[in-house]
Amino acid sequence: MGVIGRPHGVRGHVRVTAYTAEPRALADYPLTDQTGRRLQLRWVSGDVAEISELTADGARKINDRDAAARLTNTELFAPRSALPPAEEDEFYLADLMGMSAFDAAQKPLGTVSNIHDYGAGTSLEISRDAAAPVIVPFTRQAVPHIDLAARSIIVALPGEIIVENTGDAA
Repeated sequence: MGVIGRPHGVRGHVRVTAYTAEPRALADYPLTDQTGRRLQLRWVSGDVAEISELTADGARKINDRDAAARLTNTELFAPRSALPPAEEDEFYLADLMGMSAFDAAQKPLGTVSNIHDYGAGTSLEISRDAAAPVIVPFTRQAVPHIDLAARSIIVALPGEIIVENTGDAA
């Protein structure tokens, strides 16, 4: 949902990059870090926020620069149940993880094992038994069908992608 960046000032404030459609909405979610520690943020200005750790004893505000610096690069997560339902033809990328991938002829390709987004567009990495993984762009042309209920996708491999058949089922 977001990432805590470098400290801002001496009072424990940090810069935060939010990946929500509306960045300020990040403060509305119940947030945790990679270890499950519960965090809360309150926007101060622009991309600067105040962070508190939520404990059994209540909220403990991060109030000095050194403590804020230790939070640098902390990823912020929200439970799936807190997210709004995806619109028609929209997907949460996390929902695609582990899906079975098939080619247009319904032959197994493998399993979606990773999702990459380096800014030029999202791509899916499909792991295959005894073969190199295949990376395909996550576009309607390359992935024309997604069945969330069946946990499967159809992949129309672009001509530039050659999949070597090892003789094993992927």
